[in-house]
Amino acid sequence: MFRGNHPAKVDEKGRLKLPSAFKQLTDAQNVTQFYITSLDGKSAQIWPLPAWEEFEKKLGDNIQDEQVETYVDWTSYYGQQVEIDNQSRITLPQLLREDAQLTAEVAVIGKMKYVEVKNDAMVKERMASRPVTSEIRQRVANL
Repeated sequence: MFRGNHPAKVDEKGRLKLPSAFKQLTDAQNVTQFYITSLDGKSAQIWPLPAWEEFEKKLGDNIQDEQVETYVDWTSYYGQQVEIDNQSRITLPQLLREDAQLTAEVAVIGKMKYVEVKNDAMVKERMASRPVTSEIRQRVANL
């Protein structure tokens, strides 16, 4: 279960060092390959490959659904399977790095089953414009 925010940097070659808290989780499951994708071109989702493949089966079973097909179009357009290197780095796809502006300071945020990478300045801007309201607190309390 990926949790928390771990600020990081993407180097000039587009590599992101997976934060140690997340690396420990993937090491415990012997995961060395990941699927990197996006739903909007504004952030990268880094899925452990086994978790993505499990999700992908559900998508494949429903590919005739137009909404599912659109989802698959987006995740395939930005998607790339990668392997982590010996220094715990993952290379983010160039197209996604450019579109999501993942070229320097980034927020590496745990999203339970996957890790999301966003431009740090954009995260701060979005957080400021979307505070947790009483309605949101109530909705979460009712889960």
